[in-house]
Amino acid sequence: QVHLVESGGGSVQAGGSLRLSCAASGFAFEWHCMAWFRQAPGKEREGVAAIDSDGLTRYKDAVKGRFTISKDKARNTLFLQMNSLKSDDTGMYYCAADSCPGTWFEHRRWRNEYEYWGQGTQVNVSS
Repeated sequence: QVHLVESGGGSVQAGGSLRLSCAASGFAFEWHCMAWFRQAPGKEREGVAAIDSDGLTRYKDAVKGRFTISKDKARNTLFLQMNSLKSDDTGMYYCAADSCPGTWFEHRRWRNEYEYWGQGTQVNVSS
């Protein structure tokens, strides 16, 4: 059975940092691409950072230069280091995983179509 369990969320002031973790089990972590999505109140869920099975990373412009996605294959864990946080970063953060066949990562990485999803961890940034 697949499990994605996020942790590390919390409340922080603008300019602060948080590190999110996503513990994965039940699938071939090293061969899947993964991503972090977030959903602010009243808004649609959006992808912010993604990483493919080879470690290639991509970021949305809103977080580029401030967020870093990484993964530890030995621990089957995905991370999101978030620095210089802004109030706009407030929301529920989800990790997601997919086998990403062919050009999936190149063309579909920001879509809400990943096969596996976690339950989310809340991030609150106060200004």
